[in-house]
Amino acid sequence: QVQLVESGGGLVQAGGSLRLSCAASGSIFSINAMGWSRQAPGKQRELVAAIISGTVTHYTDSVKGRFTISRDNAKNMVYLQMNSVKPEDAAVYYCAARSRGGLYYPLVTSQYDYWGQGTQVTVSS
Repeated sequence: QVQLVESGGGLVQAGGSLRLSCAASGSIFSINAMGWSRQAPGKQRELVAAIISGTVTHYTDSVKGRFTISRDNAKNMVYLQMNSVKPEDAAVYYCAARSRGGLYYPLVTSQYDYWGQGTQVTVSS
């Protein structure tokens, strides 16, 4: 089993920056990939970024060029650097981990097996 704990959420002005952190524990050896998702009121949860082996990354179009996902494998940490934030970025952000094998679709929520509790990001304009 894998446990994920997010932190770093808060209030940020539009155009500002924020960095979210995710600490992973438990069966770290089983993790194939990690990602960040978000869910705003009235909207479905969506994957915004994913990372494989600390090098290959994927981003949804709405955050591409603004958000950066990264990993520190030695510390079992995953980060989401959010730059040039927009009001539509406001949401609860969740860290996700995948432990299954087989085909992998990085930006699909059902591809992930473990989720954190979420951290709130609020954007003021």
